[in-house]
Amino acid sequence: MTGALLSVATADAAGAEGFSVVQSADRFVSLVDGRELRRFGIRLNVTSEGQIEGQAFGSPVTGEWTWEGGYFCRDLYWGGDDLGYNCQLVQENGDTLRFTSDRGAGMFADLTLR
Repeated sequence: MTGALLSVATADAAGAEGFSVVQSADRFVSLVDGRELRRFGIRLNVTSEGQIEGQAFGSPVTGEWTWEGGYFCRDLYWGGDDLGYNCQLVQENGDTLRFTSDRGAGMFADLTLR
């Protein structure tokens, strides 16, 4: 699984109607702090301390993240697989966060904040 946050990606970034770009790490943390990111088969916690933890399709997900130049940059592991480093554009629309891989040029995954 590569690409967007976990590569459960669909379409491309063109359909971003209603979404606004998350411009800063502070804004991103205010959205995810104490909340879970969910998508079918996926539950993730992204901490203000730069950690990613959760489950995806029955396997553990772990990783680290930083905010670099307006992008969410993460190094992620799913089960025993290294999904690698990728910087992603983050957009918000209500309780939905859209992560678009390759600095916004790749595929995206929408995750719901709970």
